[in-house]
Amino acid sequence: MARKSIVPASQEYLYWPMVLKVASPSQILAICEANADNGELVGSAISAYLKTVYEGTFADAQKLLWYRAIMDYAQTDAQKVAILQKVGTTSAFQGIFFAAEYLDDPATQQAAAIALRRIVISNPSYYGPEITALMQRIRTISTGRDFIYDQQLIDTYLEKAHDDEGYVSLFDGETLAGWQGMVGDGNPYYRYGLSAEKLAREQSEANLRMAANWVARDGEIQYVGTGFDNLCSAKKYADFEMYVDWKIYPGQPDGDAGIYLRSSPQVQIWDTARTWVGAEVGSGGLYNNQLTESKPLMVADNPVGEWNTFYIKMVGERVTVWLNGQLVTDQIVMENYWDRSQPILPEEFIELQAHGSKIGYRNIHIHEFPTPVYAELSDEEKAEGFELLFDGRTLEKWQGNKVDYNVVAGEIAVESRSRGGSWIGDLYTVEEFADFVFRFEFKLTKGANNGVGVRAPGTGDAAYEGCEVQILDHFDDIYQPWLKDYQYHGSVYGIIPADWSEDVFRPVGEWNSEEIYMKGSYVRVTLNGKVITEGDLKEASKDGTIDGKEHPGLARTSGHIGFLGHGDNLWLRNIRVKRL
Repeated sequence: MARKSIVPASQEYLYWPMVLKVASPSQILAICEANADNGELVGSAISAYLKTVYEGTFADAQKLLWYRAIMDYAQTDAQKVAILQKVGTTSAFQGIFFAAEYLDDPATQQAAAIALRRIVISNPSYYGPEITALMQRIRTISTGRDFIYDQQLIDTYLEKAHDDEGYVSLFDGETLAGWQGMVGDGNPYYRYGLSAEKLAREQSEANLRMAANWVARDGEIQYVGTGFDNLCSAKKYADFEMYVDWKIYPGQPDGDAGIYLRSSPQVQIWDTARTWVGAEVGSGGLYNNQLTESKPLMVADNPVGEWNTFYIKMVGERVTVWLNGQLVTDQIVMENYWDRSQPILPEEFIELQAHGSKIGYRNIHIHEFPTPVYAELSDEEKAEGFELLFDGRTLEKWQGNKVDYNVVAGEIAVESRSRGGSWIGDLYTVEEFADFVFRFEFKLTKGANNGVGVRAPGTGDAAYEGCEVQILDHFDDIYQPWLKDYQYHGSVYGIIPADWSEDVFRPVGEWNSEEIYMKGSYVRVTLNGKVITEGDLKEASKDGTIDGKEHPGLARTSGHIGFLGHGDNLWLRNIRVKRL
């Protein structure tokens, strides 16, 4: 290139074959950009480029990015067809949708159809409603020598059944449908504490900020603002795999962005030239981890101004990230940024982050893995009208303390985290219940103390403002001999003592099954199949309560059901209720 610059213009053409033979894909792109009006040179550059990329030892995901990039300089149909033919030699997921862009042009239609078909047929894990529609379409338009063969392959693909929906698009290429603004500072625990009305109001405000900072433009989601408001998916996700392309635009003051998983930061994106913040390690790491690995295994970034592609897989707490076809994060536990004492939340939003600089995202597709069934009603309970209050994955039907009541693989692990082992606060149902049958299972640790609040207002001490049915390892030495009979497990605290003439507890560490029946002022508690408490609240308190204290909650006819924290560890599961 240096030699070419000093010869007469009439001789420059002699140097281009040598230059193009040794230039990198990025260098050839720059040559096309600088010589866009020289059709002959661009044509030669494209041919050299395709050979360099195809024969190179690059990952298919990276090859696709380069095939896409050179398409911007294709000036003839033959050049476009040549590029699409190379796209079909990759196994890159995003190649499906790139090829689909050329199905409407008669000149490129057949090449696009063949490329699309090859990628899909060669990769059985690529399926979903959009892909199915594309395969159905190319079946009707395929022609040529392999027409019958193509149809047979497509029919076989279309006949295969799947257990889930497969990949769906999170961006339609034209609008921000399916996305919303970030409420508050993005902390999910903050959202959990909001009333429905306040959450709706703050969401409306966040959506206004979103409209000022994020736009759908040129087939991309672009950040064009100056703040740090994330773009949130409208839907929450648990376990999934996703593809997303991203690009940091050149000339930006702060090349820093990321992708939040389950509303927690983040799979890092940044300009590797920003060494003063440690960006030289590359993108794709779990930047906010402190206990587990935060840095990527290698630097796999393309230069600023070029597109990159992520494949992200999240199962449970563990995250895997491939950047441009290179493994950079390998099944690393993603920490809960908002409360590092807890595992990451089992389900939350996906968020696109920006740091006040322009960034683009495109081709966002997600595949949700089938949700494990942790809790299920029996056929008899379904017929009787029971409903699940806890599905084993989320606390969507609960409010209050979602910090110390932590969802882990189908169970609520009650662990005192927020106040160092003291009273930790209560977890209440969102809905209120009047007359009901409440069933649940619990497993205690030695000396554990908790309780079930019934007809509780959701504030104050439920034992008095509502009623409390004790959960307690009352045989532990720490409670003897001073424990009152109305404080034993199953008692309506301070009102009706449980009958413990027979020990029906299972050993500490084993699961117990309990049912609380309430109708009017009548209450009955059944533990492991035996009635241990039965009585009438009005009758039991007509001459004063047994503990001699005021219990204004006895006058309540409806309220929340809750678990009442005392700083002790225990586990809860299979929580269901039937309204009477």
